[in-house]
Amino acid sequence: MMLIGPILLLLVLLGAPLFAIIAAGAFWNFYQAEIDLQAMAIEFYGIAEMPILLAIPLFTFAGYLLSESNAPQRLVRLTSALLGWMPAGLAIVSLVACAFFTAFTGASGVTIIALGAILFPAMQQAGYPEKFNLGLVTSAGSLGLLFAPSLPLILYGVVAEVPIENLFLAGLLPGFLMLLILSAYSVWKNRAIRTPLGDFSWQEVRAALRESMWEIPLPIVVLGGIYSGYFAISEAAAVTALYVLIVDVVILKEVSLRKLPAIIREAMILVGGIMMILGVSRASTNFMIDAGVPQQLLQWISGFVTGEIAFMVMLLLFLLMLGAILDVFSAIVLVVPLILPVATQFGVHPVHLGIVFLATMQLGYITPPVGLNLFIAGYRFDRPIVNIYLSTLPFFVFLMISVVLIAFWPTLSLFLL
Repeated sequence: MMLIGPILLLLVLLGAPLFAIIAAGAFWNFYQAEIDLQAMAIEFYGIAEMPILLAIPLFTFAGYLLSESNAPQRLVRLTSALLGWMPAGLAIVSLVACAFFTAFTGASGVTIIALGAILFPAMQQAGYPEKFNLGLVTSAGSLGLLFAPSLPLILYGVVAEVPIENLFLAGLLPGFLMLLILSAYSVWKNRAIRTPLGDFSWQEVRAALRESMWEIPLPIVVLGGIYSGYFAISEAAAVTALYVLIVDVVILKEVSLRKLPAIIREAMILVGGIMMILGVSRASTNFMIDAGVPQQLLQWISGFVTGEIAFMVMLLLFLLMLGAILDVFSAIVLVVPLILPVATQFGVHPVHLGIVFLATMQLGYITPPVGLNLFIAGYRFDRPIVNIYLSTLPFFVFLMISVVLIAFWPTLSLFLL
């Protein structure tokens, strides 16, 4: 019996699927407690009772479809026309474009692959140092996780039972803070690289707006529809997916019908992984809640943590380590049900906890040794992984500063609620 934990840990290290590890642990706990194992299936199928989960595959499909069209090029042209004239304007354009794209795709790796081919050579040609370019594109790949309709935001709302529209609002100011801090660093770092103010062209802005006329309504459809009361979250996701499908396949014809099944398959692989982890973790989580694990965790933490500030420091350290070894979707379904009751006891608002959780997990994408963005960027740009580590270090430091501000300034997350 004592060997079960080490055996499961060994399977994780050997690369076994996470959902299989969680399911095995849940089966063992149910067996030990003499609970009918059919309860596992009941818990798994319980996710079918969550209509909000419809939003995840629909938004994912829309994001993957956008990545296969010419939308990334149009987005870069529009942001360049609006911001490119500023000091280090192209760097700011890269940050904004990556944040917007990640918000819709829900996957930072897709952003690095789709936009990296455009932004990295453009910045090289403009005279930015290669080390800076690698660090910026790699780090910016996860910036959009706090902006609607980010999949991690939706998933946190499902797991924590927090209104998702509140999370969409709460992520705006912290997300812009991260963009602002990295933009300020980019301007300072590349203050010698600037395009004269006179290069700003209203003609180019109008041309870029016309070219992007089909993508510009997307945030309006998502946010405007939800907060005006016309759409529920799942309805907004359905409208977004249908809109992108009609525009890219029928109107612009940038994605062929022949290619559509491959795009759907790729998007649903990601969705399937999320659903499998969520389904089996419900059983494991409910067992731990019934066994009083959150209460035991609270008692243990209360032994050496006396207030919200000390708890938040401990939480940030824990999430930094967690983000370096676990992807954000797995971390949400595994950890949030355990820390949410504890955080509530220390006076942390559930919405604020969600924003802190996701903002800190963003750092996990660029945290050595196993940050996902590091390996994707190394593969995409054909650079040694050590070079990627060193190039992202300054961005990691400034993102860490922004995470600390978000964590200890709860008004930033809760102001718009």
